[in-house]
Amino acid sequence: MRRSIDGLSIMVQMTFKLDPFTDALFVFCNKNKDKIKILYWEHNGFWLYYRRLERGRFKWPQTDVSTETIQVTERELRWLLDGLDIHEKGAHKAVKQRKII
Repeated sequence: MRRSIDGLSIMVQMTFKLDPFTDALFVFCNKNKDKIKILYWEHNGFWLYYRRLERGRFKWPQTDVSTETIQVTERELRWLLDGLDIHEKGAHKAVKQRKII
């Protein structure tokens, strides 16, 4: 978690072969899973969000390799930030409005 904006953007480019200037959030977690950094490009500069838990840990998704990336939805990111497992099958499904005749 020592990397700042420049270090994280270079990591996105070199390690993950992705473009940090896209309309995407790049989320990084430390080894203890109690800190998260989110890198985001907006118009003319980067945002760097940082969150440290005082108690507990994030339920970080397991990957085979530390350089492996996964895509998550906005909803799954909220679950992750709230301490929920994004692969939990017991979560409520999104409900679409039905037309009533």
